[in-house]
Amino acid sequence: MRKIIFMLSEFEYIWNAKLSVLYKFTVMPKISEKAGMMPASPIRKLVPYAEAAKRRGVKVYHLNIGQPDIHTPEIALNAVKNMDLKVIEYTHSAGNESYRRKLAESYRKIGIDIDHTEIIVTTGGSEAVLFAFMTCLNPGEEVITFEPFYANYNGFAITAGVKIVPVRSFIKDDFALPSIDEIEKKITPKTKAILICNPNNPTGALYSKEELMKLGEIVKKHKLFLFSDEVYREFCYGAEHFSVMQLEGIRDNAVLLDSVSKRYSMCGVRIGALITHNKEILAAALKFAQARLCPPELGQLAAEAALDTPKEYFREVYDEYIARRDFMVNTLNQMPGVYCPLPRGAFYTVVKLPIDDADRFAQWLLEDFNYKNQTVMVAPATGFYFTPGAGKNELRVAYVLKIDDLRNAMETLAEALKVYPGRVD
Repeated sequence: MRKIIFMLSEFEYIWNAKLSVLYKFTVMPKISEKAGMMPASPIRKLVPYAEAAKRRGVKVYHLNIGQPDIHTPEIALNAVKNMDLKVIEYTHSAGNESYRRKLAESYRKIGIDIDHTEIIVTTGGSEAVLFAFMTCLNPGEEVITFEPFYANYNGFAITAGVKIVPVRSFIKDDFALPSIDEIEKKITPKTKAILICNPNNPTGALYSKEELMKLGEIVKKHKLFLFSDEVYREFCYGAEHFSVMQLEGIRDNAVLLDSVSKRYSMCGVRIGALITHNKEILAAALKFAQARLCPPELGQLAAEAALDTPKEYFREVYDEYIARRDFMVNTLNQMPGVYCPLPRGAFYTVVKLPIDDADRFAQWLLEDFNYKNQTVMVAPATGFYFTPGAGKNELRVAYVLKIDDLRNAMETLAEALKVYPGRVD
């Protein structure tokens, strides 16, 4: 049997002259198992469908992503516009000292006693979470968090080689923190940390001082780290925010993860921070920071200037989000078969709808439906759960649009629910 082997592009072809058959084999190497495990973002995976709808001339209201339409403070914009840098250089791997000093001072003003040497500036809050995972957990070790949770925690865990262990919270309980017993049931010899997001993305839940004190007791008892994502701390409605850095007795256990993205409505500058009193964590995290060289210089310039934002800015933003929240939640709860808890923080909520499949519904809105030549883009809640099958009839929606746009979006959603073929009553 005579074979002739030749290659075209990434394929290898073998001609079997005796049988007159051409065999085709791929010679491309396989991607990694880790790459195959990475989940698609529930917030962004439907973007191609939204783009296609826009090309058809349909107006798309984006309730899927936490991108506020609130203006960035002028003082931050002007710092970039009027910069006098002649060279945009590398910065210190931990971030500019001037920014870290000023940032530490801003924390002290709200009762969080931090020194600038206890801050590592990161490329967004995302890198802060990733640094915390890689610094504090070995591959295969476990971090407990409460589902539904910010979807990208999954991706960070896969990147770091660690395992997310969820403790379920429920929409019928307005996503209250699970009981201590339920949390402790999940603790194993591999458990190394607990991760919370407070106020919570995606649910809008706000954990109280008393709830955090209970978590503090757990981490002391089991010798765990407590990671706290506090990106939305300015957005607390009807209650004061309490930070894990204010808990007593866990000075070396607590790691604060923060970002300027939502606080100043400047998501694109990609500046966050990892903050802790634990010197061992700081020294180790700095080595990861050195490996990626430095956080963005222009982002730090804007973030440092933003620390001088007038208080009036936050009062106006707070009042605006309260108005948007109340309008959207009230409108949703007036729709037949819909339940929406009242979020007490951030600018998201998870809403339960009379639908068969949230992913199908979200795609149908963009592909097959429009009302008055407009539609809505939402994030299926399935992507915020770890438990298979959870969130099938839930969406995360962000009230980041002005009320006129929210009104149109809610009207469109109400009409969609009337005609959706997978409606379940």
